Amino acid sequence: MTIHLKALSVVVPVRNEQDNVASLIAEIDSALQSIVHEIIYVDDGSTDATFASLSALAQQYPQLKIVQHLKSCGQSTAVRTGVKYAQYDWVATLDGDGQNDPADILKLMAALEDGVDLVGGNRRASRRDTWIKRISSVIANTVRSKMLNDNTPDTGCGLKLFSREAFLDLPYFDHMHRFLPALIKRRGGKTLSIPVSHRNRAHGKSNYGTIDRLLVGIFDLFGVAWLQRRAKVPETKVPEIIVDIAD
Repeated sequence: MTIHLKALSVVVPVRNEQDNVASLIAEIDSALQSIVHEIIYVDDGSTDATFASLSALAQQYPQLKIVQHLKSCGQSTAVRTGVKYAQYDWVATLDGDGQNDPADILKLMAALEDGVDLVGGNRRASRRDTWIKRISSVIANTVRSKMLNDNTPDTGCGLKLFSREAFLDLPYFDHMHRFLPALIKRRGGKTLSIPVSHRNRAHGKSNYGTIDRLLVGIFDLFGVAWLQRRAKVPETKVPEIIVDIAD
């Protein structure tokens, strides 16, 4: 059964994206004009004018909330900070570089079914990145999917929709955002993957290098596999409370 959301929190982690925040916020607000929403930007220790740009935009968009990390803590921590500040039960995330199309949030919402904790985007058919990033992504996703059995072709896509409660119940560690489908499955939840579009970066440059991300991902992969092997999902039953009332 399809779930129709009445409200949504959108979390966008950013670092040094001063030239991308205005256009992306406008797109998010336009895409979600038919639903109650909030937009939470987490400035992860930017050294440019990102925070100043966001502060100015808050005057224009009352639904915009800004949280600032005084020092950079990484994307996973920034996402978690935003989710903790979110006021609604469901959260959508997307990258702050503008490569994810906010209109695709509606596709994820339309795919949301009863019993599903996470709907993730899949950029494989439309990815706009260098050839080395595309090839390394395919290899990494193939190895990860077989090792973790998470049935997700593109876990690195920043565009996701998930239950706030389920997310905050996951084990937290740096780089966890790359393994959300596997972690949700470990918890006993269900995930879906939906094709989404991908765009060229209009301004700035990526904060990630291909080689360093690959090396860190290998170590993290074995860590998540370790977590999976030790996971236990109990079957629970809450008995009815019987109260005897004396005459």
